[in-house]
Amino acid sequence: MVLTARNLEKAKLAAAELGSQVMAAELEVSDLLSAKALAHDLEKKFKKVDVLINNAGIIGNKPATAFDLLEIKQVFETNFFGIITTTKALMPLLQKSPEGRIINLSSGMGAWADLTGGYAGYRLSKTALNAFTVLLANELATTGIKVNAMCPGWVKTEMGGASAPRSVSQGADTAVWLATEKQIPTGKFFRDRKPINW
Repeated sequence: MVLTARNLEKAKLAAAELGSQVMAAELEVSDLLSAKALAHDLEKKFKKVDVLINNAGIIGNKPATAFDLLEIKQVFETNFFGIITTTKALMPLLQKSPEGRIINLSSGMGAWADLTGGYAGYRLSKTALNAFTVLLANELATTGIKVNAMCPGWVKTEMGGASAPRSVSQGADTAVWLATEKQIPTGKFFRDRKPINW
């Protein structure tokens, strides 16, 4: 297992907490050269990638009526374009797996029914990520690579804050399930291992 972060030292600390089987690597998701360097290292060490979990994300809290293009662009750079960049770099290694899987960490805040206001950059980036998930799943349907999105819920992380009701393990459960379950669908959106509406 490989855990990545923009800061290699932080990645190493997080990996150490998870055990000796977890390797740390540096990755800036919005930088294609960084993603290609990661792909090169993974190919040398493992030859293939079985599961890609796209978990990078930042939040923007301004409403759509603020029309803050800078904030929206910054959020999209990580939450949307960063996912595309990383997936592009690792796709050749996923294609070497007998059943590659791509899991995109999205949010219910990007679901059509929940576009109620606030956090415009974040909501729009997750809506776009959901659409990308469906599109990629359909285009890869004949390859054996399965692509799904999931909502971890409001989780106690640096971004979620201490008042969030869900633990990190609760938030990660669906991703682990999608990564390890023998038979899974493709092109779906999940929360707590159950399909939810886009």
